[in-house]
Amino acid sequence: MIHDERIKMLNQKESQDKPFVIYWMQSAQRTEYNHALEYAIQQANHLHKPLIVYFGLTDDFPEANQRHYRFLLEGLKEVRLALAKRNIALLIRKTSPEKGAWELSSLAAFMVVDRGYLRIERQWRDAIADQVQCPIAQVETNIIVPVESASSKEEYAAATLRPKINKLLPYFTLPLPENKLSVSSIGLPISFETLDINNIDLVMEQLDTDRSIIPITDFHGGTSQAKKLLEAFIKKKLPFYSQLKNEPGLDYSSELSPYLHFGQISPLYIALRLTHINLESKTEFLEELIVRRELSMNFVYYNEQYDAYESLPFWAQKTLGEHLQDERTHLYTLDELEKQETHDPYWNAAQKEMMLTGKMHGYMRMYWSKKILEWSITPQEAFQNALFLNNKYSLDGRDPNSFAGVAWCFGKHDRAWKEREIFGKIRYMNANGLNRKFDMEHYLQKMARLAKS
Repeated sequence: MIHDERIKMLNQKESQDKPFVIYWMQSAQRTEYNHALEYAIQQANHLHKPLIVYFGLTDDFPEANQRHYRFLLEGLKEVRLALAKRNIALLIRKTSPEKGAWELSSLAAFMVVDRGYLRIERQWRDAIADQVQCPIAQVETNIIVPVESASSKEEYAAATLRPKINKLLPYFTLPLPENKLSVSSIGLPISFETLDINNIDLVMEQLDTDRSIIPITDFHGGTSQAKKLLEAFIKKKLPFYSQLKNEPGLDYSSELSPYLHFGQISPLYIALRLTHINLESKTEFLEELIVRRELSMNFVYYNEQYDAYESLPFWAQKTLGEHLQDERTHLYTLDELEKQETHDPYWNAAQKEMMLTGKMHGYMRMYWSKKILEWSITPQEAFQNALFLNNKYSLDGRDPNSFAGVAWCFGKHDRAWKEREIFGKIRYMNANGLNRKFDMEHYLQKMARLAKS
């Protein structure tokens, strides 16, 4: 079911006498459990038009590199095949997404776009809303409870958003049936060229992107891969998730965050897949999938400074400011951090994990950010360096979760703790804490093997 709350008209134009309905796919790169796609099919059937799905492949997305683009293209390759089975053509154009959407609007009786929350995504959609002659509807599909339905303001913490989300979950957690398109668009003449993504290596060569970051060759994009990981997680990891998820030397995460970032799997699909599973750890996993993840969407949507130090709460900026003159035993430049040239073997191992695999163990990511704060001249420098490294190397970087996660390490969505040097009242973490809780030698050995492979 597609609730009205998911749909927002971006303009008030009348339907045009044009040959197609166009779905501008950008943040929801999947064909399953995609409310925007299903709504577009409904509109196409209502108007008795064929549907074209368009994707704009820009090679200058902020901070994206070849690692991110390969993962994205692997997903789009699956999307093209899945759409063809539903008699829908996929048009991929190497252009700025909003420019390509505007050009295609000359063929559109009606346009649909999925919703994005980052500044650039909102700018893309705003840029064409008034320019196109046809109606354009934005459909929210990458979170379970639409951001404005959950709250009309920036929430202080998970504790304030959780009851609002939980109250609405029964209403929004309904299955999404697939619609059948009545007029096929396969083989119809379209006056715009499309990229052939059968040969991903060739497409990668055409992109003018940062080539210094090695793509991940043993971790692939696409809905089918996401679903395999989900099934493996349910069977092998979920029963032990609560007890073992924080153990750095083990791997009990779902590994779904890159797929959620690129919209290659639906959080609603994941939640419904767990409906009849009776495990205590399910509650903890769903808390992270829904409440914590949607808190990050709330953050980037309502806080215009989400990628800046100034996004932190007043108390956090104040306490860090009061400790600016505290002595820093160790100071590292961004270059030294990137090259893992610190005195801390645990931090170096976490940085190595992110650089080699495109992901970092969740608990270690918190420790990693805290240490950058401790080893920087100013908290402002630490904030920007943590974001830069995370966004550069993590497959799920440049995501609301990334911005909220880094900000959390500096006090966002948290409370004041015992006052300490440098940190002030920001939550503190150290290596002794890791050693007390976990087998850190096992983690170091795991990273050493990874570096040799």
